Amino acid sequence: MRKLLLLTIFCVHLTSLAQDKWDLSYFLPDGVTYDSNIPTPKDIIGHEVGEWHVTHDKLMFYMKTLAEKSDRITIENRGETFEGRPILLLTVTSPKNHQKIEQIREEHIALTENGTDLDTSNMPIIVYQGFSIHGNEPSGANAGLAYAYYLAAAQGPEIEEILDKMVILMDPSFNPDGLQRFAYWANTNKSINLVSDNNEREYHEVWPGGRTNHYWFDMNRDWLPVQLPESRARIASFHKWLPNILTDHHEMGTNSTFFFQPGEPTRVHPLTPKINQELTEEIGTYHAKALDKIGSLYYSEEGYDDYYYGKGSTFPDVNGSIGILFEQASSRGHIQESENGLLTFPFTVRNQFTTALSTIVAAKNMREKILNYQRTFYQDVKTEASKSKTKGIVFGDSKDGAKAWHLAEILKRHQIKVHDLNNDASINGKSYKKGKSYVVPMDQKNPRLIKAMFEKRTTFTDSLFYDISAWTFPLAFNVDYTEVNSLSNAGELITTLTPISGSVSGQSNYAYLFEWNEYYTPKALNSIMEKGLRAKVAKSPFTLEGKTYDYGTIMIPVQNQELSPAELYGFMEKIAKESMLKITSVGTGLTKGIDLGSNDFDPVKKQKVAIIVGDGIRSYDAGEIWHLFDTRYNMQLSKIDLAYLNTVDLSKYTDIILPSSNGNAIDKSSTSNLKEWVKNGGTLIGYRNVAEWFAKNEFMKLKFKKDTLVAKNISFDQKRDFNGAQVTGGAIFESILDRSHPINYGYKNSDLALFRNTNVYIEPDKDSYNNPIQYTANPLLSGYISEENLELIKNTVPFQVQRMGKGRVVAFTDNTNFRAFWYGTNKLLMNAIFFGEMM
Repeated sequence: MRKLLLLTIFCVHLTSLAQDKWDLSYFLPDGVTYDSNIPTPKDIIGHEVGEWHVTHDKLMFYMKTLAEKSDRITIENRGETFEGRPILLLTVTSPKNHQKIEQIREEHIALTENGTDLDTSNMPIIVYQGFSIHGNEPSGANAGLAYAYYLAAAQGPEIEEILDKMVILMDPSFNPDGLQRFAYWANTNKSINLVSDNNEREYHEVWPGGRTNHYWFDMNRDWLPVQLPESRARIASFHKWLPNILTDHHEMGTNSTFFFQPGEPTRVHPLTPKINQELTEEIGTYHAKALDKIGSLYYSEEGYDDYYYGKGSTFPDVNGSIGILFEQASSRGHIQESENGLLTFPFTVRNQFTTALSTIVAAKNMREKILNYQRTFYQDVKTEASKSKTKGIVFGDSKDGAKAWHLAEILKRHQIKVHDLNNDASINGKSYKKGKSYVVPMDQKNPRLIKAMFEKRTTFTDSLFYDISAWTFPLAFNVDYTEVNSLSNAGELITTLTPISGSVSGQSNYAYLFEWNEYYTPKALNSIMEKGLRAKVAKSPFTLEGKTYDYGTIMIPVQNQELSPAELYGFMEKIAKESMLKITSVGTGLTKGIDLGSNDFDPVKKQKVAIIVGDGIRSYDAGEIWHLFDTRYNMQLSKIDLAYLNTVDLSKYTDIILPSSNGNAIDKSSTSNLKEWVKNGGTLIGYRNVAEWFAKNEFMKLKFKKDTLVAKNISFDQKRDFNGAQVTGGAIFESILDRSHPINYGYKNSDLALFRNTNVYIEPDKDSYNNPIQYTANPLLSGYISEENLELIKNTVPFQVQRMGKGRVVAFTDNTNFRAFWYGTNKLLMNAIFFGEMM
């Protein structure tokens, strides 16, 4: 009866709000007075909160104004997004606390280090509140307008006590670029007479939508990898303060209500302490009370999990903090019909405001309990490390310093201590080189975070995951790593991680050589091609002047080039520095093995690459590829939209990439256009489910293993979980490589870890040389896969290449560029592009 009453109130409230005007008081709590010297949002941005979707520039302007007008608020710009928007952070506390803010921060950090004697009875609690990491989930950032006003202007003993006992770090927009993109869409499609029809254009954004940042990344998956500028800013702030509570305000489907954590009890990462979830549940009682007061429906402990530490609501949990996810039913515009009545944008904003406020009320009342929990967390993890037989982890790649350097870079961003390797070493049969290897001691502040990043886990209490089930970083980077019970190989502690220096051994009048193993070799080769220079690639190993060169070695002859020998040397020095390469100058072509003039050196051609994007293409996958080309390898990439693909002259492109898509994304005319282009010599590269599209449309002849699982003894209410358990949401699998095949140039080991989040399984070709990458008979390295799918994946192939006329068609079943941190397989795509004609 109580739920029915609440639903009735909810629907009536939404309908009345849709018909009437509202003002700022609609969001604010009753019985509070406000400082008239503090401007309201409308005073500065020109419209009421919830009347229009706030653009990031207006949001920024209001926050800066509050910082100027209020002695409770300071503001800092922590960097810029890819589109040049500032990444702001507000620090909100009492004027008295502001005068000693650094002292408060240092004492708070001391609590997590050697804080056994610190008195928490008067210590401020630290709360980090972040809004709208998904740009088209805008109620959070818009609620931030009213919330920041409340923090700056509210008067009375309640707010004064909160600000005296608390430091609030307010991130008004986790995703400035995405918020701006969505605000443009919602505002340009708004009518004076608001239209609630679900078919209205306002509620159907054009591809790729405002959810993501500039390169179409889901930034709520980047808290652990830290690959994006927005993430780097917030992670720096997080570790600078180690907040006790971090909130993350999201939106979900229009027909939902409101969710707050805790989530599913069985889907919590084992490294998260049980008391963390108990405290989260206690904080949840404050949200429930606040939402009850305004008649809003809500739910908890279902639907969402606390497993992947790369999410904003889960990352804090492995750092002694408490992460809290809020999910508000989305109006996706200004007003929309829903199963719960008319859902208005102001109402969604109000719920977010209400729970932002209930968070700090909970923090105030639970302050000592939460501070003491954080202190105990760091004491416990330090004790764990001292008792463990594993004293450290050594990782590196003897032929690729850049990859290992970037992994060390991520660790340093998380304030994990990293040491140089003191000398070249062989550990458990693996070769580690000084300068290309690192040592991570486990006896440091947060060894649990290190464990979360390096562990392999294949057993789980639940078979459903909201996100990926594995992210083992050394596997993602394809570096060797060994757990050690001694730190005898540890060299100097790295205080500043200096980029690897590239160099050329000297000027040559004959040729320059560099192996293909280093991460940035594609960047170097592309620069060489763009300069109009000739280069060749070795199809076999050889030894020259005492050095052995592997498959894929690049040779740049000195003679018959556009540059003089001296100019070429200067250019090669520039390339070496930009790409972290060691380039060797040689004075002869006579080798042990293939000579430099051999026909086993194939010429490399300048590549012009395009990628197909648009409605029906998975934007995440497309964005990862765009980001790889643009930010890592400095390669131009033409983005061709499906909307006009059938009219494009494709003859100018050597390679076209087709990311994963829905089966009906490409029309018959575009399909024919692509076929003709391939037959004339192009290389078409498809990802994930595109392999099935290739087979269906006769681009390739492929056989697939299919799931024949039948649901037996499964009741109707178990159907969802049964089907969900068959999803391979993100796990890591072992493959074996034929290193002589061009697709594998640059890989020194015969095994490679691959990330997979599909159930597409290609049967191997009858000829073994056509299976250069093949899953092993026992492939699972880390993560969850159902028993049925584990049987299917065994000995299948994640890569195939076949001729079509003069061209090639390449299929990858796995994502080689996952979330920008899967450095270890980026080169597979580059090999398909530069060496596709050799396959």
